[in-house]
Amino acid sequence: MKRLRITGGLGVAAISYVAVDYLRIISPTWHDRLQPALWSVLALTAISRVPFYKHWSSEIGAAIPFVGSMILMLLCLLFEALCVRFSTAVLGLDWHRDALPLPDTGQWFLLSLNEKLPEAMVEILRAHIIGLHHYLMLFVILAFSVLFDSVQAPGLGLGARYMFTMAIGRFLRAITFVSTILPSNRPWCAASRFGVPAYPHHWAQKYYVPYASDPSAIRQIIQQDIAYADTGKLLPDYRPDWGSMNFLIDFLRPTTEASWFSILTKAGGGCNDLIYSGHMLVAVLTAMAWTEAYGGFSSAIIWMLVIHSAQREIRERHHYTVDCIAAIYVGILLWKITSCIWPNKDVARSRKLSTFERIESRLVQAAKDSDMEEVRELLKEVELSKQGNQKKGQSKTMWLFAGVTIFSSLTVVFLAFTLTADG
Repeated sequence: MKRLRITGGLGVAAISYVAVDYLRIISPTWHDRLQPALWSVLALTAISRVPFYKHWSSEIGAAIPFVGSMILMLLCLLFEALCVRFSTAVLGLDWHRDALPLPDTGQWFLLSLNEKLPEAMVEILRAHIIGLHHYLMLFVILAFSVLFDSVQAPGLGLGARYMFTMAIGRFLRAITFVSTILPSNRPWCAASRFGVPAYPHHWAQKYYVPYASDPSAIRQIIQQDIAYADTGKLLPDYRPDWGSMNFLIDFLRPTTEASWFSILTKAGGGCNDLIYSGHMLVAVLTAMAWTEAYGGFSSAIIWMLVIHSAQREIRERHHYTVDCIAAIYVGILLWKITSCIWPNKDVARSRKLSTFERIESRLVQAAKDSDMEEVRELLKEVELSKQGNQKKGQSKTMWLFAGVTIFSSLTVVFLAFTLTADG
């Protein structure tokens, strides 16, 4: 019964977080009251379980992979930001304003449903129930639930796998959308968000513009396989002094003296179509982690929220349907692949099993001989081994590591959800 309460409690905590945060739309006053209270309850509950947690040795073993995964994630996000800026900047603002959106049958389907479904159901489909930062918070709740033995330890191991998988997914996404520039669903977006030249980069002026709209020119360049058009004098770009980072000018195309780093940090989600959806990748990885580590009714609800997020991304034209569909199966496949190379194991449990394996033959022989004294001695050996691991986990180093881990995690979560607008 105790296990059921703990298990059910995790699902209730996750759903409560999403429900309370949705009050920001239907009742901002109650949202301002309840959200800080819920955050405080979750944080204090997690802290109260720290003295009773028995798997800190497992967490220490997972700490280095976790830090490595975080560094890899940051590097992949930096690379993605560079690709986002380049994809928007290379063709210039005029192209983004004039390029027609691609035909999207998923958008047509959702518009047709608006005419057939009851108005109440349509409003539910339109509702901003869950966003990117909710999925990140749901994973944080899942990872912290190791303190309650709701999921298998170590929590840092689960976090490392989540960050590692997301980093690989973001890298694959970046090289996918930067390889072919696709027009946005929102033609006005680039001009409102990006300070880049209106005309194309000289690469596009030479290799794309002369062959973009003339069928005979396209046929000729296919036959000759060489850029034959005389482009005349190419329009130059503004070139600030970035020192050793001047090579980034051709990719970022700045129009002011802003630093390259500040430009990258303001790249945001881009404005041309970025296949596949980064928001949906995060949602799917959260759902996969939740399903594998926890399961139950709450996992089914999270998957329903993932589908709701996908149709809203399409409905609001942040992405084409193909972006969301691709993100779903890429996220599932990446999570399955990392399960082969990133197993989530409890070191303490593995040691206990190892001890059992070591005395298995002696235990069987003692049972056959009806030597209960020997059986008791062997079981005592296992218990002493378990107690030794627990005492080891209660050393000053363990307590220091536990304090630093909890404090750092809560600080990062607090900063992420108070200083950022979208998770």
